Amino acid sequence: MNGVSIMMISWTKLLIVLAVVVLIFGTKKLRTIGSDLGAAIKGLKKEMSDDDEKKGSSNDADFPSEKQSEELENNQNNDKKE
Repeated sequence: MNGVSIMMISWTKLLIVLAVVVLIFGTKKLRTIGSDLGAAIKGLKKEMSDDDEKKGSSNDADFPSEKQSEELENNQNNDKKE
């Protein structure tokens, strides 16, 4: 292939890498990292679904609705009068 080789990762290489990682960090530390990472992903998914439920499908961006825009303008006009 003109000097280009494709590196294939076999199961034995993956097992060796896994064993080295376990030896370096230990199973307790890896378990903690895994549970923290899982909790972070779960929280992210929950927040994204909560945001979707709040916004609905009305706007793609975080722009105020027409009613909110009118209320903001009225509040600003009232502030200027005072």
